[in-house]
Amino acid sequence: MSFKTYFSKAFLSSRFMLWSLFWINLLGTIYGYQWYWKQMTFTAETMSSAYLPFVPDSPTASLFFTGAIGFLLVDSYRKQSAQPSNGWIRGIVEAFAVITSFKYGIWAVSMIWAGVYQGDSLNWQDWMLTISHLGMAAEALLYLRLYTYRSMSILVVAAWTFLNDYMDYGYGVYPWLPESLEDDLYAVAAFTVELSFVSVIVAYVMMKIRLILAKREL
Repeated sequence: MSFKTYFSKAFLSSRFMLWSLFWINLLGTIYGYQWYWKQMTFTAETMSSAYLPFVPDSPTASLFFTGAIGFLLVDSYRKQSAQPSNGWIRGIVEAFAVITSFKYGIWAVSMIWAGVYQGDSLNWQDWMLTISHLGMAAEALLYLRLYTYRSMSILVVAAWTFLNDYMDYGYGVYPWLPESLEDDLYAVAAFTVELSFVSVIVAYVMMKIRLILAKREL
C-alpha cells in the first residue's frame, strides 16, 4: 500500500479507519471531561452552573468530531446506491467538529509550549497533550472530502465559537493556563480570538475545495 493510499477517500471512509477514530475520539473525550472536572466543579460552585458549557473546550470539540465520524459510519452501512444523509444537524456537527477541533488543537499546543518557553517544566503529560491535540487539528482537516456542511452551518458554529471566547475571557472561564502565562492573559485572549477567525476561514475554504472536487468527480 502506497503512502498516498492512506489519504485516499476509500481508506479514510473504510470502517476500520472510522471505527478506530470513533473510539479514539470517544475515549479522548471522556478523558478530557475528567481533565476539566475540577475546573467545572470550581465554576459551578463559585460562578454559575450556566457557565459549564463554556468550560471544557477541547473535549467538546472531540465529542463533536466523534459525532461527525458517527455520521460517516452510518453512511458506510447504508446501501451503496443511497446518498449520504446531509441534514442541518449533521452539517452543524461537522462544522463544529472542524472549527473547534482545529482551533483547540492548535491552541492547546501553543499554550503548552508558550509556557515551556517562559520557564515551565515539561513532563510526559505535556508531550501526550501535544501529540493528541495536534492529532485533533490534523484529523479535522483529513476528512475534507467527506464532510457535508455548508455556509449556514459555519455561521452557526462561528457564532458559538466567538460567544465561547467572550465567555472565556469576559467571565473568566477560560481553560486554566500554565502559571507562567497568567500575566499574559490579554495576549492569550487576543490569540484565541484570532485563532477563532482563522479556524472559521479554514472551515469555509475546506467547504469550497470540497465542492470543487465534487464537481470534478461528476
